[in-house]
Parts: sequence; structure tokens; C-alpha cells
Amino acid sequence: MKRWHKATLSIVSAAITVALVASGVITRAKAHELITNPVQTRRVPHKTPADFRLTFEDLTIGSADGLKLAGWFVPSQNGAVIIFVHGYKDHRGSMLGAAAMYARHGFGVLLASVRAHDRSEGERLTFGHEEMKDLEAWYRFVTQHPGVDTSRIAILGVSMGGSLAIQYAAHNTHVAAVIADCAFSSLDDTVETSVKYFTGLPPFPFAPMIRLWAEREGGFSFAEVDAKKWIGHISPRPVFLMQGGADVVVSPASGQALYAAAGEPKELWFEPALGHARFFDERQAEYERRVVGWVERYLGR
Repeated sequence: MKRWHKATLSIVSAAITVALVASGVITRAKAHELITNPVQTRRVPHKTPADFRLTFEDLTIGSADGLKLAGWFVPSQNGAVIIFVHGYKDHRGSMLGAAAMYARHGFGVLLASVRAHDRSEGERLTFGHEEMKDLEAWYRFVTQHPGVDTSRIAILGVSMGGSLAIQYAAHNTHVAAVIADCAFSSLDDTVETSVKYFTGLPPFPFAPMIRLWAEREGGFSFAEVDAKKWIGHISPRPVFLMQGGADVVVSPASGQALYAAAGEPKELWFEPALGHARFFDERQAEYERRVVGWVERYLGR
């Protein structure tokens, strides 16, 4: 009986060891996938502003650390400019429809891409740790462009881009207004929802292990990526937030958490039935009335 008991313990111990090793290998690979975006598999635009009958400049600028960044600029008719920032592993082309709507209202539009996305250089994502250099480069481009009123530059971000927009505006007090569409309130708040969506693995026990590997490889801490800490610093400049209640990409509670942390003036458009970043696509007329109208109110016609 003792011999059988020892054999059973050995088998169980071996199985646990194999499971732990396998989990480590799998989660390390998934973490690497989450924070890298190789050029060979990257999503890039297949349309340009010309497909929306917009006159534009095709841009390549440099970040402070020497990376080339790709973007499009549609000149302003009223002096004001909206800087668009795309989401996680997305590209500037996905925002063309909304950008065209703002352009029809006379706004200049900068469709920016950040490192490791689109046709920009770099392969590692750091969720703002390094991307602030990219947004600073784009902001400086806009301020130096003829016909731009530098007191009327707003930033609009979608998903991860929304969190980047909040972080950047918190540190650049010259940004006049912020629009964030389904931004995550923090990496810690959304890690379980996002790990499930992007990897297919259940949050427990894999999310903590993926976080550990991602932090180690990426050289940044998840705890420092927290838009709730930044958004309060934007006031008294206005903030407009959008959040879908059926979001499976970021935590649906993100919008309310950001709204609670923001100072006045602020507005939250919450739609219980909408998924991730679906406001423009599924509520265009209301989007134009509520969001574009809000921008016009604060940036002026």
C-alpha cells in the first residue's frame, strides 16, 4: 500500500510539474504576442482619405527616439484640429469614416499611427510607456502646420488610443479637449477581459502569468498604465467618454470608472447594447449630433 501511495504521489507531482511548465511556456508565448506587432502580420490601411473625397497630406515624421511614424493630415477649414489615435493592433484607416464626418464640419483631421502599428516603425507595444513620444511628435507637427489655431487642438482616441489620448492630454495642458471611445480605465481593470478576448485563455489562472511575462519582456509595469490617475488632471478642459455595455474587448465598467475619476466638464455616453467601439458605426446620426456637436461647442465653429 505504501509503495502504491508513493507511486501515486510521484505521478501526481510529475503531472503538476508538466502542467506548470506547459502553462509557463504557453503564457510566455501569449504575452509576447500581446506586446509585439510584427510587420509581416500587421494590419494596414487599404483606403486613404481620397476614398472619402478628402484632400490630404501623406506623412512620415520622426519620434524623439528615432522611429518613423506614418499618418495622414486633412487641412482645417475652421482652424481647429482633431488628432485621431487608433486602437490596439489597429490602424489609421479604421477611423476614416469618423474623420470624414469631422472634416465635413470644417475640422482639420490628423490620422496618426503610433509605433508598432500600421506602417510605423517598431514592433513592441508598451500601452503608453513609449507611445507618448509618438503623440508628442504628432502634436508638434500639428502646431507647426499653417492655418492651425494651436489653442483649438483636440485629441480623439479609440480603445487603447483613448487611454493614450487621456494620458497625453494629462501631461500636455495645451490639448483643448479629449474624446475617448471605449478606452480601458487601466490595464489592471481590463486584463481579465482582454486576455480572454485576445488569447482565448480563461482569465484564471492565466491572466496573472501573462501579465508577469508581459511586464518582464516589455520593461513596464501594468500598474503604471492607469488612465484613472491621469484623467482628473485634464480638468478644466472638457472630456467626452463613450462606453458600450456589451464590450468584450475591455471591461464594460471602464467608462464609468473614468467618468467618476474625471473632473468637470465631462460627459459619458453609455450604450448598454453596444459592443467595443461601435458608436460611430452603429449610431452615426446620434454620434454626429452628440459627439461632433460637443466638439463644436468647446472648440468653436
